[in-house]
Amino acid sequence: MPKTIRYDRRTQTLRFGTTERDYHDLGYVFHRSELSAIKAADYRATMMNLIDAWSSDGHPGNIVSMYVSEEDLGEFDDANSRPGPIEFEVSDGSLAVTAEISAGTDEDPFEPPMEMFAGILQHYLRRHRATLRDISTAESFTAPFMWKLNIDCSIRSRTLEDLYSIASGAITLLSAAKSGELTRETTLDLLRAGNAEVLVGQQEGPWLDVKSSHYDLNSPHGKISLAQAVARFANAEHGGIVVVGMRGKKVPGGEVIHSLCPVPLNAGTVRRYQGALEHHLYPPPDFLEIETFMTPRGGMVLVHVPPQPEELKPFLVHGSVVDGRIEGAFISIVRRRGEGSIPITAPAIHSTLAAGRALLRRGQLPKDPQNSEDAP
Repeated sequence: MPKTIRYDRRTQTLRFGTTERDYHDLGYVFHRSELSAIKAADYRATMMNLIDAWSSDGHPGNIVSMYVSEEDLGEFDDANSRPGPIEFEVSDGSLAVTAEISAGTDEDPFEPPMEMFAGILQHYLRRHRATLRDISTAESFTAPFMWKLNIDCSIRSRTLEDLYSIASGAITLLSAAKSGELTRETTLDLLRAGNAEVLVGQQEGPWLDVKSSHYDLNSPHGKISLAQAVARFANAEHGGIVVVGMRGKKVPGGEVIHSLCPVPLNAGTVRRYQGALEHHLYPPPDFLEIETFMTPRGGMVLVHVPPQPEELKPFLVHGSVVDGRIEGAFISIVRRRGEGSIPITAPAIHSTLAAGRALLRRGQLPKDPQNSEDAP
């Protein structure tokens, strides 16, 4: 099969399709829209041929870079900064994709945060058949300084666009996790920006729960299950997020997001979720958000439960599932713990009810005998 890209030694240009690309002072510059037509294996072989040709012609150097811009290439100027944060680099027969991300400081950083970045990216990169080779301080002439991530990707049956997308997702994930780990707020930003894919490989936890398909809102079981999922986060300390359209997978030490499995959406999806919660969850959580959004793969549902005022707790679910059967007259009270849920204990429920009754009856909370000055 003909190569998707080749090096013309006579003109020192790269040729792909009907396009020729000249060498700039920085390297070769491509537009992102051109990457999907170039096989990664062809590009590596072409750059290796170019390096060999330069070496035989007496030109030093064994590294050739391709820079990628998402802007109009007609406006590119060698004198300006690099066209974008992602580039491809071939050296010693190996193709790596590199990505730059702000170090968040105006002072030259000394220690690359390899361990922190590797921890955040490990599941994401493994999912995409890639590894973080190393991190270095990027050449930066103005503050803030930048970290340069070198990512090794499997190039089998992949285009340069595939590799670019992996690096772009890594930047998005790291930007959202500047504190060192994802939070409920940054995860919301990722989802709402259509970047659900970068969450694949991330761990579920005390504020994140995923479901691979819609709750069956035509049945009492499905409605109660949705209400309990929301109540778990409403009764927890930090709130949480339920995402419908992602599949989880059990692994040693917990459960991770394994894949996206988009769900069908229509004009009534949000209203049906709202209706189920209105009938089965009391009181209504403050500032509860139910929204749908699209990813390149399809639709998803997001249920965001912000942290709730203590005076509204506990949140009660009208109905319970006991031994697989629906008990419509029961009331269930659950809260999130880790990746699972636990029932709120009878003593905790009783103390809450007793405190409320005392406040209504006497206008003050009952004293704790253990802390009372009158206690013997």
